[in-house]
Amino acid sequence: MVIFVLCAITVPGQALYEYLALWPFPHTRVWQLISYGFLHGGLLHLAFNMLGFWIFGRVVERRWGSTRYFAYYFVCVIGAAVVSLFTSYLLGHTQITIGASGGVLGLVLAFGLMFPDARLVLFPIPYPVKAKWALVGFVVVSVALIATDALPRIAHYAHLGGMVSGWILIQYWRRTSTQF
Repeated sequence: MVIFVLCAITVPGQALYEYLALWPFPHTRVWQLISYGFLHGGLLHLAFNMLGFWIFGRVVERRWGSTRYFAYYFVCVIGAAVVSLFTSYLLGHTQITIGASGGVLGLVLAFGLMFPDARLVLFPIPYPVKAKWALVGFVVVSVALIATDALPRIAHYAHLGGMVSGWILIQYWRRTSTQF
């Protein structure tokens, strides 16, 4: 939130924004694999990500504890960045990537896998949906938006990248520990 306000109201904030955003290859800097997740493209973008943290993140953190939660979230953020960089390179996209959405969708995945039958009311659907179906819905919507090139300024590949990297980490944890 502090970075968002600083970037929004100061001239040095714009330079900070450009320094922290995830720039496409070959302009990428290693810190940008994490720092881009602290930037947002407006109050609505920030609000939706914070809402996702609040709804899903607090439950996942309670279940796993702070250390595992922190590690998982940042693996999802970095995984989203890597997928975004790779697809931008392949497709010739030159726009920057910002936002915590890849990490938040990783949290949605973790929640959906831990509590598949939990009922969620998600805007704009006015009735409860099981978490497992909401999870499928997030994936289907992301793939559909990629396929149709609708909302081209949104990093749909990063959303999927956060979910895929989270899924890989969960599979690793399932094989190597007794606690998922």
